[in-house]
Amino acid sequence: MDFDSTSTLLATGGCDGTIKIWDVVKQYCTHNLRGSSGVVHLVQFHPDISRLKLFSSSMDCSIWMWDLSTSLCVCVLQSHYSAVTSLSFSADGDTMISSGRDKICTVWDLKQQNAKRAIPVYEPDPQAPVSVKKDDEEGEEEEKKDDNPRSLTHLLLLPASSRLATVTAEHNIMLYQLAGLTTLQQFVGYNDEVLDVKFLGKDDSHIVVATNSCQLKVFELLTNSCQILYGHTGRALFLQAVQRTGQFVCGRWTAGHVRCVARGTSHTNAVGCISCSRMKASFVASGSLDCTVKVWDLPADLTAAEESIQQLTLRTTEKAHDKDVNSVAVSPNDKLLASASQDRTAKLWSLAGEGNLGLLGVFRGHRRGVWTVCFSPVDQVLATSSADGTTKLWGLQDFSCLKVIFVSRGTQLLTSGSDGLVKLWTIKTNECVKTLDAHQDKVWGLHGNRRDNRMVTGSADSNITVWEPHTVLTVIKAIRQTEDSSELLEKTVLKLRVDQKEALLRYCGVWNTNAKNCQDAQVVLQVLLTHVPPEELLQYQWARTHLEGLVPYTERHMQRIGRLLQASMFLNYMWQKMRVVGEPSSMDQDEEMDTSPLVQPFITIDKDRGDVENREGEDRDSWTG
Repeated sequence: MDFDSTSTLLATGGCDGTIKIWDVVKQYCTHNLRGSSGVVHLVQFHPDISRLKLFSSSMDCSIWMWDLSTSLCVCVLQSHYSAVTSLSFSADGDTMISSGRDKICTVWDLKQQNAKRAIPVYEPDPQAPVSVKKDDEEGEEEEKKDDNPRSLTHLLLLPASSRLATVTAEHNIMLYQLAGLTTLQQFVGYNDEVLDVKFLGKDDSHIVVATNSCQLKVFELLTNSCQILYGHTGRALFLQAVQRTGQFVCGRWTAGHVRCVARGTSHTNAVGCISCSRMKASFVASGSLDCTVKVWDLPADLTAAEESIQQLTLRTTEKAHDKDVNSVAVSPNDKLLASASQDRTAKLWSLAGEGNLGLLGVFRGHRRGVWTVCFSPVDQVLATSSADGTTKLWGLQDFSCLKVIFVSRGTQLLTSGSDGLVKLWTIKTNECVKTLDAHQDKVWGLHGNRRDNRMVTGSADSNITVWEPHTVLTVIKAIRQTEDSSELLEKTVLKLRVDQKEALLRYCGVWNTNAKNCQDAQVVLQVLLTHVPPEELLQYQWARTHLEGLVPYTERHMQRIGRLLQASMFLNYMWQKMRVVGEPSSMDQDEEMDTSPLVQPFITIDKDRGDVENREGEDRDSWTG
């Protein structure tokens, strides 16, 4: 599809061989152009809208030029021997360049409607459609794709800023400085399935993400700018770079950038998990689908060679489980190693000394594969989570199960599951105190920062979510309980930085969805709208989206208040007409009762629905007068 230069017309090419022109403003089809052979994979308007010309290409490798005033094909330009993939026009609009899979660029004279020159470039244009071939044995169509993740699908010159913008085959946007073609910024357009996430950097300013791709991605949380780490030939299953070829790599964080410094190669199958030493960066443990656990010594100096990649020294190998090793964890004192496996067990190993791993005990009790194992930072307790839907806490002294937490029913322990939910549990009571719902698919990655005031989750729905505790809401509620709350709230909000105001506006959108917190959202929103100029407010990130999200819930809250007011007036009227049972009949019939207190109903009944209103999740306390 393609928009014209005025953004009022949209051209679409379909697999039925037709091209349709749509009036975007009036929302109807203006043209239906027929004649193309096969799938129309390229449509493009002439940049000069006054000429009313549209160019298209289909599977016959030719370029069709359409006159939109007559809906007829003016000419068919033929020069390419393979699919035409892109068109570009000169400034005066009289010259056009086409490129294709035949490794040729053709220069066209649009006035004479003929080819002026054919330039062999010896490189196929990667913007071409996916070719389809027939499988003789299966009788099914297979797609033949370019597997090079660095191949470019789009390129755009930005002369005003002396930059070059490119889009890769994995939907990543790269900005280059023209002088030297140095990389300025990288943006990830599509993550696919997120498999693991971890905080990174001295102040947890970045997150590193492993997706269903060969590359790792390092995001700067403040700007969403991304560094893409190449090096693996198979997808990274867990962070610090798992590779299907039985290798893993170690990276070093320097001045906001990550580079590969060491590689371990000894596993005979995919590496599924790794864990680094906690006290000092002296060793790393890895688990694999080959059922083994290996311990590697890290080089003492990883900064000796800037460009070279060192080989890790293997300390020991242990046949740890009967099936895939899903998770390994090193204890806080670096003396113990725990492993979890698809064989439904977890095991505890001794890391003391330089020799082999010593088996200390086996944790049995899960009914399905154990996916994660984790040491408590303060107690001699080990946590395991399994595909049987349970998280178990084990004592390291006698290897007994201390508590069982059913994730389906809902400790301070964070868990994530295949239902897309993240749960916070209180260990003493086995109760789920908070359920966080922001993902639509399995949550594979879960990690907390060093200060325990943030966590990040990654899901198979391609989303990466950063979570923070509701400290801000607690502060707002405390301010509203003080005298001169309006003045204090105003001073507090206006002293915030711009990024903090942006976050506050985002929080207001979340608070406003619940009737219990809507008043807090409204008072903060009043301060922002009153004291922040509209042009500044609209510069906030996603400001329009957040403000638009506030409107429907605010209207709903106003309607609810209106219904309560109407119901209270009706009750007030009935109160005036009532007579107290047992009251002397000599009472003055015209005496009016004291109606100064406004009595509000405890609940309201919607006569059309016949149920108690609780549309935004209010509890009983929020209904009372």
